[in-house]
Amino acid sequence: MRSSNVRAALLRSVFILMLTLPACTTKGLTKATTDPTTDILSSTSGKAWFTEDGLVKDEFKVNAFTALNFENVKQDMAQGQGEYLASLGSLLGMSEDRQATFFQLTREKYPQLVPTDKTTSAELVAGLHRELASAPRLTGNQARP
Repeated sequence: MRSSNVRAALLRSVFILMLTLPACTTKGLTKATTDPTTDILSSTSGKAWFTEDGLVKDEFKVNAFTALNFENVKQDMAQGQGEYLASLGSLLGMSEDRQATFFQLTREKYPQLVPTDKTTSAELVAGLHRELASAPRLTGNQARP
């Protein structure tokens, strides 16, 4: 009789363990999957990047696009052409007639924009904004003759 009590207790323990293990694994998998996205999309300014509808706010579109497509953006910048660079230019407000100049600028300034392998997408965007501010031919701030 004692052995049947032990067996029943052991079966209950195994059953409880089987019920709790999938939850732990799922929770761990979910956390591992969402944490990198949270790290990429978190804002140091304390502002949420998303509207209540789940859309990226206008002021964060350049940062979000660059963060999510960082390797492709860097590759296109180094080549001075490509669909990711064209999309980034569009998000930055580059008109079609300024795209070629924008492409050339990113290719020429690539070593300053991406000085190391550890350069982050946020650093790239900040550097790009600095370069664009000093490039009146791209921002439309050219002095009129």
